[in-house]
Amino acid sequence: MISVVGFRIMPRKKRDVFYNKAKQMGYRSRAAFKLKFINEKFGIIKAGDVVVDLGAAPGGWLQVAKELSGGTVIGVDLQKIEPIEGVITIKGDMTSPETQQKIFEKVEKVNVVICDAAPNLTGNWALDHARSIDLAKTALDVASRLLVPGGNFLVKVFQGDLYQGFVEEAEKRFSRVYTYKSPASRAQSAEIYVIGKGFLTTKIRKGDVLDVTIEGIGKGGDGIARVDGFIIFVKGAKKGGRVKIRVTDVKPEFGFGKAEK
Repeated sequence: MISVVGFRIMPRKKRDVFYNKAKQMGYRSRAAFKLKFINEKFGIIKAGDVVVDLGAAPGGWLQVAKELSGGTVIGVDLQKIEPIEGVITIKGDMTSPETQQKIFEKVEKVNVVICDAAPNLTGNWALDHARSIDLAKTALDVASRLLVPGGNFLVKVFQGDLYQGFVEEAEKRFSRVYTYKSPASRAQSAEIYVIGKGFLTTKIRKGDVLDVTIEGIGKGGDGIARVDGFIIFVKGAKKGGRVKIRVTDVKPEFGFGKAEK
């Protein structure tokens, strides 16, 4: 302990309100409150969702995910995760096909993938940032193999030169992407969370220009076109016409477009 002018300075963990609250409530880490805040704002995990937590040890996020979904929750980590009631744990490399196959042996679909993992820190900020982005990219790639159309994704990254590029990569795979610093994150921390909602399985993206045939008219009066089986609603288009359109929005199961002038 260090004393200054007669006052004892407590270690940071002892002064940390979320650390103390986690101990009182039985959570394995203060990070549990980060997920609580994020889910309250963005609704990533809903009742009944199947959730996979990548890099899940020691299990704070698994505890919260189980509370929020009430459904199947699977934690994956290279380290052994001490048992949590109602939670499935898998010891293995999240990138390996064998580990991913073990997940699908437990469930037929995954609605949400979350990842609060961080690289081993070296103290070299540029290196630590690059490792954080590389880990987040790995989690994004794994999520893309696991998620159902419309699924959600959450990952922690460190801010830096490579951060915006990662956000843009996430935007290619989800209909909506948000960034958020949780109130439970320490003020001095460079960590930020990237949230992807509405996983896209189509290669069509907002801004694409396409030549399409209007096959029919929807109930709302918009033309209906199909590109590789993906439906695009085209405002004001007439049935039977061939038209060049610009995609204005993409959802997991359909998109919207307007005719190019």
